[in-house]
Amino acid sequence: MSETAQQTIAAHTASTEEIRSHFPALERRHADHAVAYFDGPGGTQVPRMVGEAMVEYLYHHNANTHWAYPTSEETDAAIMDARQAFADFLNAHPDEIAFGANMTTLAFHLSRALAPQFNRGDEIVITELDHHANVAPWRTLERERGVVVRVVKMLPASGELDWEGFTRLLNSRTKLVAIGAASNALGTINDVRRAVEMAHAVGALAFVDAVHYVPHVLADVRAMNCDFLACSAYKFYGPHVGILFGKQELLQSLAFPKLVPAPDTAPERAETGTQNQEGIVGAAAAVDFLASLSTGEQKRARLQTTFAALHQRGKLLTRQLWERLSQIEGVTLYGPSPDSARTPTISFTVRDVPSTMVARKLSDKGIFASHGDFYAATVIERLGLSEEGLVRAGCACYTTTEEVARLIDGVRAIAGER
Repeated sequence: MSETAQQTIAAHTASTEEIRSHFPALERRHADHAVAYFDGPGGTQVPRMVGEAMVEYLYHHNANTHWAYPTSEETDAAIMDARQAFADFLNAHPDEIAFGANMTTLAFHLSRALAPQFNRGDEIVITELDHHANVAPWRTLERERGVVVRVVKMLPASGELDWEGFTRLLNSRTKLVAIGAASNALGTINDVRRAVEMAHAVGALAFVDAVHYVPHVLADVRAMNCDFLACSAYKFYGPHVGILFGKQELLQSLAFPKLVPAPDTAPERAETGTQNQEGIVGAAAAVDFLASLSTGEQKRARLQTTFAALHQRGKLLTRQLWERLSQIEGVTLYGPSPDSARTPTISFTVRDVPSTMVARKLSDKGIFASHGDFYAATVIERLGLSEEGLVRAGCACYTTTEEVARLIDGVRAIAGER
């Protein structure tokens, strides 16, 4: 992107300081320090308008759906508005958007719906880079249906997939390719379009875990041409709600577990029971919040501007983190370099200091960063790390260069104490 284009995008997007004014959590102090939140890959903070939308719904419109009185009709309208918001967010159609508790629950639900299509000996391809929410649902079919699960290797040196090995795994028996768009442990962004094309070339369906991707890159399911995509709103400034995109004909035809009296038309047939309606309203408000950070007439266009600006800011923060942390003796960084396709999520270890202790010592300085395997246990195993895993620092829309400097100074102090 040219410098002029970057300047134009920046001019039409809220500054980091303005963005921060929307987040009450940023007023928090811990151990006499202002809190710097680097835990976004595990769940971001929530802007005021998201909380207010949820309260407004609960106080004034709360009802169950599909009944002939005002609050029920208002709830129906709110859910339809949310489907439209996520259609804008993912470049989908509202009838292709279903809601659930979280991505993990939706992936298990989808696996049960797909199960009747799979026979003993059919194959599902997953990857070593994935969160286990995109592993366990398909492993379950291995036990219950006799399918064979094939696993694409991760290259430990780069934190990227072995694409040559990926190609060799696909064949006429492959029925599903399940791939993460981005690694929540290492920040690696995968070439999803390539994976989908490979899947479709052998007649397989393609499922995308986009939980760590959608907070940083504006997803386009039409460009990806994926059959399914799932994400969780609490990773992009919303409440704990999951979203499933599925091509309309698939949502309509699959054997989703459901109650007989429940609606049997897409997308509601992919949803079970009474939904977290206030959460759905809040999730839609999170999309509206991201769109509100830029100017323009169409929501999708405003979202594109917002994500372009946040991507540029994230690249600068990632480079600052990567270059400065790599200069500290005893600190080891994992995953792709700043010049590679990646999210602004940096994972590292400090020699002779358990990751739990690193996180605790950073917390004493008001720096909140997560530690462990992040449910991407295979990544930790392939990197040859102990159960302590990694320390993970994720930059969000509210992260500042000053906070990054605080994190770097905190890690330097911890490394110096060895």
